Amino acid sequence: MILKTFLIFATGLTLFLLGMFWLSTTVQRNFTSTRIREHFALSVKRPIYGIVTGAFTTILFQSSSATSVLAVGLVGAGLISFFHSLGIILGADIGTTLTVQLVVWKITDISPVFIVFGSLLWLLGKGKWKPAGEAVLYFGLIFFGLSLVSYATEPLKDSEAFISFFRGIEHPLYGLLIGFAVTALIQSSAVTISVLVILASHGLIYIDIAIPIVFGANIGTAATALLASLTSNVEGKKCAISHFFFKLTGAVFCLLILPPFLDAVKILSSETPQQIALGHFLFNCVIVLIFTPILKPFASLVEKMIPQKGDLLPIWPEFLDERQLFNVHEALNCTRKELERETVIAQKMVGMSVRLIEDFSDSEKTSIEYIESVVDNLRHEIGDYLCKISFDTLSIEVSQKLFSFSAIADDSERIADHALTLSNLAERKHRRKILFTEEAMSDLRKITELVLENIADVIGLIRKKDGETIETIIEREDLIDRVVRDARGRHLERHYKRLCTPEAGPIFVDILIHLERISDHCENIAEHIQDIGASA
Repeated sequence: MILKTFLIFATGLTLFLLGMFWLSTTVQRNFTSTRIREHFALSVKRPIYGIVTGAFTTILFQSSSATSVLAVGLVGAGLISFFHSLGIILGADIGTTLTVQLVVWKITDISPVFIVFGSLLWLLGKGKWKPAGEAVLYFGLIFFGLSLVSYATEPLKDSEAFISFFRGIEHPLYGLLIGFAVTALIQSSAVTISVLVILASHGLIYIDIAIPIVFGANIGTAATALLASLTSNVEGKKCAISHFFFKLTGAVFCLLILPPFLDAVKILSSETPQQIALGHFLFNCVIVLIFTPILKPFASLVEKMIPQKGDLLPIWPEFLDERQLFNVHEALNCTRKELERETVIAQKMVGMSVRLIEDFSDSEKTSIEYIESVVDNLRHEIGDYLCKISFDTLSIEVSQKLFSFSAIADDSERIADHALTLSNLAERKHRRKILFTEEAMSDLRKITELVLENIADVIGLIRKKDGETIETIIEREDLIDRVVRDARGRHLERHYKRLCTPEAGPIFVDILIHLERISDHCENIAEHIQDIGASA
């Protein structure tokens, strides 16, 4: 009987965690590419916008940890500043309280409806309905898992040993440590606090004991962001440390005012499950109220303590001025500057990716993934801007510039795509502990140097058209084709003589292919600029 109860409890907990992970992954993959960019753009204007962004994103993901890790990654990649990430993190802590409130509202009782409906939509739906069904299914699994936890814990109300255990947690610090330890272990405060709500619904725990555990769970959830920051740069570490400090400060403050805090939740509700949910919400509101007015000096203090700074890479266009759309030549000049910026970012990605081949870093890999989304966004923004220019009657010369600029934006975005693929290949090489021979590395270094020279020349071309540079790029592209062909031949010879491992071969050849294709796009850009009648 005890074993059966334990297995049901463990199964429910597993379904909850898997459902939360899959829901977060599905939502990020299918529904938030554009929306998240829009909301994170708002977050850099005022801290309150960041708080709203963090809360909204967490409700969407059903995981404050996912939002916090996302914020750490964005800061690590230089897409948002450390200061602006703080509002997002505070908002994430507000958003996560909804999950616990849904448990109080007995969503667990109708979780099979979500599972059945989501499954049918996933299996029978088409287009966007299919991933929507998948998300509904995982949402149902979260609360079905909790319903199993509730079923498993119900008999415990007759267990003297279990009741005695909670009665023994008299000092609030014991409760805080229990909440912290459990949450740090499973990396989800929602699980810990939802289980508390379930135990309270069975009369197994009282509010005076539960609230300190809630405080500890909130500190424990910051451990996920701290772990994520280990693979991030210094900006990401600042973000994660601040999150932990927010939670710790909030817990210390609320413990100091514990009697009036408990009185407040008891006034707001007479039901213990609802009191726990309100305590969770009020705790995070207290943190927001404490830190929102002092976010600027707090950020400055942290940056003085950890003075290293990363480069900030704005997510949105810097030069596409809507006011210049009425002046075609000025609008095209704005486009040219943004194209240069897009290509510089793609160049940065290529440089980062090829470094990963020799010296892999998880934080660099994550940064490349985030930066690639910036290039994608710039490509769409440039395209939209050019469409607005094309509404007017244009001369043949201006039309040629417009078409060439559109093609250049596409080629720059393709360079970034290949850089991302190179980083994936570097990760595969690292994970499988594959080593290239010194001869292979020598070939890669030579090809990489030529490719980076072509990208640098292309950036100069976008800045100012030059016929000699165009010829240089085309000639260098022919040289790269020959060098790549020779490198592949030498690789085949090494493979035949068994001088390299069989697993290294496909990765090495794929790297060569993508470097060559990057150079092809550089040649395309040079030819697009050559087609323009006058200097861009």
